[in-house]
Amino acid sequence: MRTRLLPLLIVLMAGVLLALGFPLAVSIAAAQQQKVVIDRIDDTARFAGLAQYVTERPSGSRRVHKDERLVTLEQQLTRYHDVYGIRAGVFYRDGDVMATADNFQVPEGGEGDEAFREALTGRGSHDPKQVWPWQDRRLYVASSVIRDGDVVAVVVTDSPTGTMRSETLRGWWVIIAGEAAAMLLAIGAALRLTGWVLKPVRVLDATTHDIATGRLKSRVAEAGGPPELRRLARSFNEMADHVEDVLEQQRAFVADASHQLRNPLAALLLRIELLALELPDGNEEIASVRTEGKRLAQVLDDLLGLALAEHAPADLRLTDIGELAAERVDAWRPLAAGRGVELRCEGLSAATAWADPVALSSALDAVVDNALKFTPAGEAVTVTVASNGESATVVVADAGPGLTEDELERIGDRFWRSGRHQNVQGSGLGLSITRALLAAGGGSIAYAPNEPRGLRVTVTVPRTGG
Repeated sequence: MRTRLLPLLIVLMAGVLLALGFPLAVSIAAAQQQKVVIDRIDDTARFAGLAQYVTERPSGSRRVHKDERLVTLEQQLTRYHDVYGIRAGVFYRDGDVMATADNFQVPEGGEGDEAFREALTGRGSHDPKQVWPWQDRRLYVASSVIRDGDVVAVVVTDSPTGTMRSETLRGWWVIIAGEAAAMLLAIGAALRLTGWVLKPVRVLDATTHDIATGRLKSRVAEAGGPPELRRLARSFNEMADHVEDVLEQQRAFVADASHQLRNPLAALLLRIELLALELPDGNEEIASVRTEGKRLAQVLDDLLGLALAEHAPADLRLTDIGELAAERVDAWRPLAAGRGVELRCEGLSAATAWADPVALSSALDAVVDNALKFTPAGEAVTVTVASNGESATVVVADAGPGLTEDELERIGDRFWRSGRHQNVQGSGLGLSITRALLAAGGGSIAYAPNEPRGLRVTVTVPRTGG
């Protein structure tokens, strides 16, 4: 969940920062340009004030002499260019030069010409187009020279924009650095926020898994997280307490019922045996009653075993799984030989894991017994011990008829037996008891088809714990 929530928060925060950063960057560029434009307007206004007192140009194409005011204007323009590197000129309405510096001429077309023509109307030039840091453009500003209410000339300045663009870019870098720092802070805050929100969820998930695997005493710590999740933790704990109470009552009922029924059943079986002594040998009715009575006794024993398996805590120890599996194979080999089935042990001879030796032995006995029941004579049952970094496994593979996909989903359910195997002795509780014994110690049991035929049962126990 965190991998989905965290990118979403980061994208949202990045969008907010960009939405704030772009207008700020544009405003910085506009402010830098406006500052330059205002300076140029002041400069052109000063030159226009000098130019309006210059005597009108004499008739003819050449001047006879220069007016003293014109000389002063030319000196001011030249010094202005030398000091600031900005070219400037004063031009009559027809474009002829009144005074200029560095042979500056009004460019034909483009922004300079537009500024000149607009100033001829007496309104002054409009604000130039925005110059961005990547645009190597000039900045033209023009002011009207007015004498007796008429526009007689125009002052035009031609400014380089390198310094202005550098200042704008420097301001942008400050914004980028600030937004990067804000993004890092936002990511850190998002990590803390998602951790704070999702920690109770992770604890709840782990506790749910523990309860699902048989550790019914697990509970969720209510500290930390939003109030809604704390209420959820309390509700979950109350539900877990209620479920545990119900299961405990169920186990107690099964154990008590099984125990209480064994005595009258034992007395009934004894009377059946006494009755059989009064009847001829080979009486089919007595034999059938005796068989059903023994089967009922086995069911009661298995019910009691299941109740005890679900109730008793596991005594976990560091156990050699390979040695224990080999021991159980040796114990079952005489029975297998009597049925004409080969029982062999393969894989690792030594593999340590954390398990309850008694519970694991009982589980392996149930699995091997089940495999021998369904394996025909002349075939083999193989017990294979393996190990990896986290768990050790014991795989029991038989060559029996196997199970269908639907049957594989139901195997291990209480009292369930395949309809094809109803004639095989058993109560349908053996594998349920096995699952309960393994779950108490953190282990598990899984079923799969065995190739080319048969059933493959995998018993898994953890290698870490204790």
